[in-house]
Amino acid sequence: MGLRESFEKFFNNHSETNENHWDKQLQTHYFKTTKDKAFQTIEAYFRNKTGCDIIATSKEHGEISVNFKGKRKAFIIVTVIMVKPFQTAVDFSVTTESAVPFDLGYSHKLIPKLYNEFKKELPYIESVK
Repeated sequence: MGLRESFEKFFNNHSETNENHWDKQLQTHYFKTTKDKAFQTIEAYFRNKTGCDIIATSKEHGEISVNFKGKRKAFIIVTVIMVKPFQTAVDFSVTTESAVPFDLGYSHKLIPKLYNEFKKELPYIESVK
């Protein structure tokens, strides 16, 4: 992690995952399941999680929008995409609500916590080539 990445991690209020993210924890995670099963599991997780309110769901687009109330308030968009049969990608976009334009890495830390929760429910694929 370089100086620029460290600065962006702490002095930003938004984090998202992608295929080639510089932080391995924020790279797209893949699960050995169907899109529908992953979507149902993730939706059920947020429905049952205290402090989470699902704002909208779109099964056609594979998106779930959530207001998250933990240590801080955050708006989360989860995207579920089936890449191949029984290979489903899950990505996050997290924006923290705060009075200042940075969250000291809160949004950056929330994503790996959510991925770890989903790994308990869905079979995780370690590496995708």
